[in-house]
Amino acid sequence: MNETHSSPREFGSPVDFEGSAALLRDRAATIGVIGLGYVGLPLLCAAAERGFSALGFDIDPRKIELLNAGESYIRHVSPRAISALRQTRRLNVTADFSRLVEADAVLVCVPTPLTPQREPDLSYVVRTTETVARYLRPGQLIVLESTTYPGTTRDVMRPILERSGLRSGRDFFLAYSPEREDPGNISFLTHKIPKVIGADGPEALSLASSLYSQLVTSTVPVSSLETAEAVKLTENIFRAVNIALVNEMKVVFEAMDIDIWEVIEAAKTKPFGYMPFYPGPGLGGHCIPIDPFYLTWKAREFNIATRFIELAGEINTAMPQRVVEKIAEALSQRAERALQNARILVIGVGYKKNVDDTRESPALEIMDLLEKRGALVSFHDPLLAEIPPTRAHARLTGRRSIALTASAPAEFDLVLICTDHDDIDYALLVGSARLIIDTRNACATRGLISTRIIKA
Repeated sequence: MNETHSSPREFGSPVDFEGSAALLRDRAATIGVIGLGYVGLPLLCAAAERGFSALGFDIDPRKIELLNAGESYIRHVSPRAISALRQTRRLNVTADFSRLVEADAVLVCVPTPLTPQREPDLSYVVRTTETVARYLRPGQLIVLESTTYPGTTRDVMRPILERSGLRSGRDFFLAYSPEREDPGNISFLTHKIPKVIGADGPEALSLASSLYSQLVTSTVPVSSLETAEAVKLTENIFRAVNIALVNEMKVVFEAMDIDIWEVIEAAKTKPFGYMPFYPGPGLGGHCIPIDPFYLTWKAREFNIATRFIELAGEINTAMPQRVVEKIAEALSQRAERALQNARILVIGVGYKKNVDDTRESPALEIMDLLEKRGALVSFHDPLLAEIPPTRAHARLTGRRSIALTASAPAEFDLVLICTDHDDIDYALLVGSARLIIDTRNACATRGLISTRIIKA
């Protein structure tokens, strides 16, 4: 902690840009991170690992308690790493936001969900920025990392921060650097992913670049805040559109009795001009199902229709319902029974393989849809003991994962593979389940073939 920064300087005092730059360059700065979730906690650890004093903030007392005890609530952040960093005294966490004044740089990593009307919900960003403004002091670097539409940092954050009487570019420095976390991907941990940086002025860009260049493998400065915000949306919309494409092709090829997964495996042998994307039961996670709607909403301000993006959203959003129809059809044709009162075991409720994150998970939507049709639904997920609270599926909160015993699959009318975690005994499923709907091609990928498996 930098004791010289334990209280704010007087308004109007000159900002020592070179001093701020030196603190970052010499790793003598305190780095504050607000929001200790799947983005913020790895970033906080990266700062501490690089020798900075790292101070994390969160409103959830449970997170603070666990981290202070050397524990972790995120699977790919090990308790051993937390304990080691705590012992160095470089990593500290708190729910006391008055300590923001101690930070030389404040990195904001809070959720940016959608409203029920599928419009941007910036309430977390606004409330957090209001808190930062309350303790803002001259010389601080403020960086937004949350995914959002172009203009958020300049038009939403900056005016709130400037209510303090301080001015961006004169008294404090403002930047945007979109998070690029890929939970569960051990090949690309936080420090291995280049960081795009846009800023409100050259000095802010220089400070942000100086900070991130010491945290990650490389930085990619761009010309403006809005450009950096657009980069993040572009990355995720690219994925959303291509996933929608293969989801639609799956439906077409299925009608032709063609296996979409076999097609993709063959197509990706082309060494140029093709990139494989894979179909599934729907989109999940905190970015890809949400981010396209941030751009479509902003585009309406300019009287521009984003038909291609919105069509992709419609296709991906419809996939859970299609899986439910596939289940009803399979039960009717193969088991001669209705979906009403059918016992269904859902395998995997995380939004992607090997991750315990359920945000926007299509598995939860499918479970809800099945139960509305009268099915009796249980789930097994080796990474998740129980379903955490979610805004869209509150009634599933607290449901507990059942044990996948040798006899368990046979107790259900149908097993639905939603998320293909590696730590699942697929041979057991194929060997004892009466009927399997495989939305991830998990069985065939492992060489498990059976007439009881239906791909969806």
